[in-house]
Amino acid sequence: MTSNFDVKMDEYLPLRDVVFKTLRQAILKGELEPGERLMEIQLAERLGVSRTPIREAIRKLELEGLVLMIPRKGAEVARISENNLRDVLEVRRTLEELAVDLACQRMTEDELEELKKTQELFAQAIREGDAMRIAQTDERYHEIIYGSTKNEKLVQILNNLREQMYRYRLEYIKDEDKRHILLVEHDQILKALSLRHVHEAKIAIREHIDNQEITILKNLKEQENDVQRKVSGRRNPV
Repeated sequence: MTSNFDVKMDEYLPLRDVVFKTLRQAILKGELEPGERLMEIQLAERLGVSRTPIREAIRKLELEGLVLMIPRKGAEVARISENNLRDVLEVRRTLEELAVDLACQRMTEDELEELKKTQELFAQAIREGDAMRIAQTDERYHEIIYGSTKNEKLVQILNNLREQMYRYRLEYIKDEDKRHILLVEHDQILKALSLRHVHEAKIAIREHIDNQEITILKNLKEQENDVQRKVSGRRNPV
């Protein structure tokens, strides 16, 4: 297990919750990869804790669908599911349309200016080809829109969905051919918000999410085909 992540202690949380959050984030961000086995002893040594909080965290992750328990094999990170992706994006699409609707009505000039600056940082990250900075500035871009709705419940729900999208976001961003399209889509959303055009903002955000779904599903299918070819090659060696 070579994943590069560390436990971040929080004096306000029980150790089991800290371990759970650490492992959950590692899975969502791809630091623990789909199909990777979760060995209690190795994880305990890696995080400097006993096996008990590791075991409890794995049980909770299983309930969230992020971990699978395989008979006679143990726990492993659940593979990315097309059905789960579609489920998340169906909900996100509707909520993001609501978010830009409210943002058109409630976004302040200061928030709009911050969104413009974040878009500039996003463009810079794309020019430099820095995948992690692209992901971070993309996330920040949407955070500003969410916050500008002034609807705490909506922000809470969208943030939860955003966490579930971590695994998929990196799949999308690593496709370098799509990065310029991402930039154009952000520009279109920003323009609609600047002009307070609700209909155009909804169309732009819908296309933005639709394109993510198409690209990620294509990447997942290609990965699945690669795995099948490797398995077939092992069964039928030359």
